[in-house]
Amino acid sequence: MTNALRARVQNGRIVLDEPTDLPDGTVLELVPGVELDDLADDDREKLHAAIRRGLEQGRQGEARPIDEALAEIRSRR
Repeated sequence: MTNALRARVQNGRIVLDEPTDLPDGTVLELVPGVELDDLADDDREKLHAAIRRGLEQGRQGEARPIDEALAEIRSRR
């Protein structure tokens, strides 16, 4: 599966702009894309460092299933 899917809204429906190999019934959480953000340079570097750490942890087999991580994030709300 790709990391990001590009879609557009047409007649009030979200329509993918390209084919996907996702199986029927797959549920996606959609977040509107934002081209600009208000992160300060030091905050952006912290974010990028955290992403790099996470990728490295995944390569080393230290990752956990995404559904567990999302459940934890949702429980903090």
